[in-house]
Amino acid sequence: MALDDPIDTGRFAGPGPRGGTIRVMVVDDSVTARAVFSRVIAPEPDMDIVALASTAEEALATLPSIPVDVILLDLEMPGRGGLDALPDMLACARGAQVLVVSTLTKAGAEATLRALSLGAADTLEKPHPGCFDSAYREELVKRVRTLGAKSGKTVPPSSLPIRTAGGLARKKRPKILAIGASTGGIHALRAFFDELPRCIGIPILITQHLPSSFMAPFAEQIASFSHRPAAVAQDGAVLQPDEVLVAPGHAHITVVERRSRFEVRLDERSAASGCRPSVDPMLASLAAVTDGHALAVILSGMGRDGAIGASDLHAAGGTLMVQDEASSAVWGMPGAIARAGLASQVLPPEQLARQVPVSVDAA
Repeated sequence: MALDDPIDTGRFAGPGPRGGTIRVMVVDDSVTARAVFSRVIAPEPDMDIVALASTAEEALATLPSIPVDVILLDLEMPGRGGLDALPDMLACARGAQVLVVSTLTKAGAEATLRALSLGAADTLEKPHPGCFDSAYREELVKRVRTLGAKSGKTVPPSSLPIRTAGGLARKKRPKILAIGASTGGIHALRAFFDELPRCIGIPILITQHLPSSFMAPFAEQIASFSHRPAAVAQDGAVLQPDEVLVAPGHAHITVVERRSRFEVRLDERSAASGCRPSVDPMLASLAAVTDGHALAVILSGMGRDGAIGASDLHAAGGTLMVQDEASSAVWGMPGAIARAGLASQVLPPEQLARQVPVSVDAA
């Protein structure tokens, strides 16, 4: 099926919500896009298309009367547009998760990153006409299903064993802070940096799953809300205290030590997680090169990327802290580490940030 196939769509489609199904709203000014997304989602037995809207204003008028779990949102629409309306949409959507359907242009990347920092959970490239293949359909369904599983659900306090902040004093003093994140991670990163002291005295590395074309504007966004120098990591770059380096889209960020200083080595080999960039190589290299003198923070994300590297870092005596389930858009990556008993702290992002100085100052 191609985006330019002839279709017929009404404003609302589908039989309405059924018990246990994921209720999906599509907000896009393109009648073709609305129809194509509907055709993909409607046949899924655990999903219903409950509303279609051609403008943000129409979506905002609909949300109070129709419960929704996942919103597929186009940002470029007539009127207010998806980005401007996003905060109001989140406020009246009662816990619905927003999946931004975006272009990979520089302007599209900047708008999408802004939406993710405001609370949208994830992004997916909008397909070009004629390029709507089975792989895209499978990816769309997977992301809607993952976000729908979390939407609006109240998560009870974790019963996992959690060490107290005092346990951090027994860890090795970190020389580098490494952060890994994926779905829901950018909103969490903003909350984390809002609470992180301006000066912690060690370099900061970030691996965030994003398309390659998003990385430069992502680094600019990090610089803006962290109030620190931030750049996409280059091979051979020397790590500097309180500066942020972001993994590029084509390689994993790893670290080596040369002449008593830490330098970036970009690694383009495949990772076990299948992600590129992947959190695993970053943490594994820190375990080896710092002898465990590293602190890793794993924020919201789909999948298990980071679990292998976290095991290496933990075995070397390093410290791991992860975002809690209640505040995560998806508790895949942080949950894998917490369930393995590797995390010293399982907390919301802002509380994790307050623990960083405790760890850095530990003797």
